Amino acid sequence: MSILNELGCYVSGRNNCPGLELHSCSMPCETAATLPLIYKQRINYIFLIYFQVAGGPYGEEPTIKAAGALIALLGFLIFPFIWSVPEALITAELTTAYPGNGGFDLWAERAFGPFMGSMMGTWKFLSGVFNIASLPVLCVDYIQKLLPVFSSGWPRHVAVVGSTLALSFLNYTGLTIVGYAAVLLALVALFPFVLLSLIAIPKIQPHRWLSLGQKGVSRDWNLYFNTLFWNLNFWDNVSTLAGEVDKPQKTFPLALLVSVIFTCVSYIVPLFAVTGAVSVDQSQWKTGFHAQAAEIIAGKWLKIWIEVSAVLSAIGLFEAQLSSSAFQVLGMAEIGIIPRFFRVRSKWFNTPWLGILISMVIALAVSSMDFTDIISSDNLLCSLGMLLEFASFLWLRLKSPNLKRPYRIPMKLPLLVLVCLVPSGFLVLIMVIATKTVYLVSGVMTVAGIGFFLFMKLCKTKTWVEFSDGPVL
Repeated sequence: MSILNELGCYVSGRNNCPGLELHSCSMPCETAATLPLIYKQRINYIFLIYFQVAGGPYGEEPTIKAAGALIALLGFLIFPFIWSVPEALITAELTTAYPGNGGFDLWAERAFGPFMGSMMGTWKFLSGVFNIASLPVLCVDYIQKLLPVFSSGWPRHVAVVGSTLALSFLNYTGLTIVGYAAVLLALVALFPFVLLSLIAIPKIQPHRWLSLGQKGVSRDWNLYFNTLFWNLNFWDNVSTLAGEVDKPQKTFPLALLVSVIFTCVSYIVPLFAVTGAVSVDQSQWKTGFHAQAAEIIAGKWLKIWIEVSAVLSAIGLFEAQLSSSAFQVLGMAEIGIIPRFFRVRSKWFNTPWLGILISMVIALAVSSMDFTDIISSDNLLCSLGMLLEFASFLWLRLKSPNLKRPYRIPMKLPLLVLVCLVPSGFLVLIMVIATKTVYLVSGVMTVAGIGFFLFMKLCKTKTWVEFSDGPVL
């Protein structure tokens, strides 16, 4: 029992012995033959968290274009401590206290009641779906560099729709397949950057790290902060999978810790290597520039490898985010925010197929938007949800001090308020610098969320559909 109790494993909803499925741990299955599988499950979960957040250093390049090398490097060095670490710690505490698929929706409902639980569900679900929508678009953006036919017109639209449908079907086959795919995709996506960083070492000139940007080029703080936020956010998304994990009290804190370290290293090392080894016009630092830098540093072979790996990374991100969004739908049904029938699972794979279908359809509709507007809308909706999440965390500490918290941040409330204030200030900044289009999209979504809550309340009053009474923990 030692390894199982230490870290736990996935739950597929079936209690059969291991072999083909990630399973609920039980004594008869604890034989020497299961140990390799258990280790695989631990690794799978860490990489699923990694793909919820990063998936590789793809997409970090615009920070250089926006503010120069020094400010970009400082951003990826400092931002994890003021944002990623607090978000991961709060996720670990609340997930172990409320280990159900409701995740952050459950936290807000427990803190402030059904309305705020519903609004949290609206903001975070739509934020996740916007993020899902951006990833097939990003895939096609990289593919078009190798196959220009996908740069515009109907081939591009077919590629976006086709990849969305295919990747959604892969997600439907279950967390076992998604978890193993995450490990494989991460290794393939990161290995070329290991080579790039090693090959770049002899060419590095440290003074390039101190560049504040070219003279006459104004800093684009909107691009800078949105890029940082998008690349280092979504640690709390794994909370919606808590109901699929045995012993989450042990699994989540360790998995989050390893993932935070892994993510930060995977961003900062290639950025130091490329900024130190390559001197180009600042305007060239767009998404995908790492591939061009690889050609300058090592040759075309590494450029092509990174472009292919970028597509694979986007696939991993898509699968992890879709899993989170689909299980969030299931969790919202478990705590009574939406009707009970949304808890339905596939008879073959035990996956929340209705949540996958809803997420996929909305993502397809959103994918027609401009990529920058998709990302900015994603960030603003997520910011609203995160402000509510921080408030829920602090209020639950004040309201329920004796609540059993298997993992507890070792700080008292006044210091926790300070810890939450710093990232909250950043969230407000993200919201202030948003464009009018983003305000319009997010405003419409928020109003729709309020209307949805009122409609669900009416459905409960009239008993038109059946709702669950409370969370399944």
